[in-house]
Amino acid sequence: MDDVRVLADPSAVEAALDPIRVSILDALDEPGSATTVAAKVGLTRQKVNYHMKALEAHGLVELAETRTWGGITERFVRRTARHLVVSPNVLPGAAIDPDEVADHLSAGYLVAVSARTVSEVAAIASSETTGTRLPTLTLDTVIGFRSAEDRAAFATDLQAAVSSLVARYHHDDGRPHRLTISSYPRPKESS
Repeated sequence: MDDVRVLADPSAVEAALDPIRVSILDALDEPGSATTVAAKVGLTRQKVNYHMKALEAHGLVELAETRTWGGITERFVRRTARHLVVSPNVLPGAAIDPDEVADHLSAGYLVAVSARTVSEVAAIASSETTGTRLPTLTLDTVIGFRSAEDRAAFATDLQAAVSSLVARYHHDDGRPHRLTISSYPRPKESS
């Protein structure tokens, strides 16, 4: 099971958003059959089986094992990913080009860059050969700024440090990698 799967097919998104199918996916924290899942979600086995087949057709669940007893074969499926993310490219014409956002210090620009990241990484990951690890680097931290001046000074220092590193390691004939660094106020945690 993958940790995260990006859904780029509108029909897979539609299947994943159906309330009954959401409850079935939630019930599949471990492999289950239509019978075992039906008991968890309070639906008939036949109805669960119908929805599990739709989820399987869209690659949201996969066969984990079969068990046979008394001439009956029971299929056990598992989720293909713990978490699902919808690609920004699912809606036709909705993909945001960061170059079209004038204010590079705006929330809109940050969202556009982040959306591009989701789209590009998902596309590369889905085209990579199975078993090949996609070379990525992610840094995620929280920093508390005492003042707006401190935040501005940090931004200046960070830009200088990144520019120095880029100058040291960039080669025109190397494989290009996209580097994105973002900062935004962390939302308050719900109690």
